[in-house]
Amino acid sequence: MHFFRYLIYLHDIRYKFHHLVQADEERKSHIVDEDKVMDAIEDDLEKGGLIIDWHVCDIFPERLIDLVVVLRTDNTILYDRLKKRGYTDNKVEENIDAEIMQVILDEAQEAYAEEIVIELESNDVDQMDSNVERIVAWKNQWEKDNKE
Repeated sequence: MHFFRYLIYLHDIRYKFHHLVQADEERKSHIVDEDKVMDAIEDDLEKGGLIIDWHVCDIFPERLIDLVVVLRTDNTILYDRLKKRGYTDNKVEENIDAEIMQVILDEAQEAYAEEIVIELESNDVDQMDSNVERIVAWKNQWEKDNKE
């Protein structure tokens, strides 16, 4: 199994691989062809040591994933963050509903073994800093455990 070597921030895929995305005018967002994304990054995933930042995890084969971190946020805080980013009302509502129904957490727990899915609160800067420290510690441990 593989874990962290570097960051793949999949939101940047739309800039690197223009042919993998379509515009979603209603949501003022992008629709990513997940199969094509996997084709584009699978070789890197096979090498291991990656941090993948994405809002959907079940597109990644379980054999390639060692840890899934689901960041959770209080709905009021999430609402304020999304409005500040300029999200449309529909997109804000969709995100808040997904958080309330813990869609991402449920998808992660269905797609991967229970012991590799963790949930972290991300409501304020202190929690965010703590989360980064924990993830870096896991990354460092993975690198020690998986020296080539």
